[in-house]
Amino acid sequence: MARFARLRNVVVDCPDPRALARFYAEIVGGEPEEQDPSWVVLMVPGGPRLAFQLSPDHTPPEWPRADRNAQQFHLDLDAGATWEEVDAAEKRVLALGARPLQRVDEEDFRVYADPAGHPFCLCRIPEDQRI
Repeated sequence: MARFARLRNVVVDCPDPRALARFYAEIVGGEPEEQDPSWVVLMVPGGPRLAFQLSPDHTPPEWPRADRNAQQFHLDLDAGATWEEVDAAEKRVLALGARPLQRVDEEDFRVYADPAGHPFCLCRIPEDQRI
């Protein structure tokens, strides 16, 4: 299939774009660029741009509900190839203000909510599957 557009941003609605951009910058790197108080862009090294848009009436999704106020998308973050790396990443995201939503030892991911309530996953990605 021929491409006719390129992905520019993944946009996240939130009540405080500056704060949420700083949260994700601490995790994935990059420097938030405030374009105006309602729009902050994070240039993720080696990844897509994350943009944070002011939504004063933002209601966090009720994860994992599907019947009402369900999540619309979530970010999967590669936290390393070993559980030790994932454990270390978990400590850091919790210290930054994330809260755990799901941790099942049989799965290769753990689910958290960012400070605005959006779900995201820290994933264990085996070496042979890492990009």
